[in-house]
This record gives sequence, C-alpha cells and structure tokens, in this order.
Amino acid sequence: MRKQQGATVVGMLFIAALVGSALILAAKLVPAYLEFMSVKRIFGSMASSGDLKSMSPKELQASFFKRADVSDVKSVKPEDLTVSREGNTSVIAVEYSIKVPVVANISACMDFAASSSAQGE
Repeated sequence: MRKQQGATVVGMLFIAALVGSALILAAKLVPAYLEFMSVKRIFGSMASSGDLKSMSPKELQASFFKRADVSDVKSVKPEDLTVSREGNTSVIAVEYSIKVPVVANISACMDFAASSSAQGE
C-alpha cells in the first residue's frame, strides 16, 4: 500500500493566507512608492528643463508644487522641501515620511529622500 502525498486543505489555506496578506500589504505600500517615483520624476524634469539653472529658490518651490499638483503628489508639504543656491549651483531636496495604516493599530512608516542639482552657466 502506498502512502498518499500532496497538499492538505489546511496547508493550502495557510499558503493562501500568506499570499493574501502579502498582496494586501503590497496594495497599501505601492502607492507611496509610486508617489515617490513621481517626486523623483519632477526633479528630473526640473533639472532637464533648465529650471534649476535660471529660477530663484522661491520660483523653484512654486514650480515644484505646480508640477506636484499635476502629478497628484499629496505627501510633500512646503516644510519638507529645501531649495538652496550656492554660487552657480541650485539644489532642490525633499525629505518626508509617510505613515500607512496596515491593519488595526499596525502601521508602516516609510521615509523618503531625494535631491537634484544643476550647474549654472
């Protein structure tokens, strides 16, 4: 007589619960990473369009937030954005945190930081 082999119902339910939990966690965390990618894309477009070379710090901040509105970036606040000008170099940087509720009183806290600079002519 041969012994049966294979997955049990309990084993399959356990695997389904793990996969389901991972999918729910990913569905909650991915939007924050997509928003950060939008911030980095905004910095790249500002550097390539020449904004970092020609605009003042106030104009750069206004330009960033106009582009952020179009890209639906909601997590970056004015106090998170740093714009500085040192000689011919403009630097725009952002550091912010996002707290995403996962389940009940468990949250994921994610810290993001990005910067861009360009040499003036």
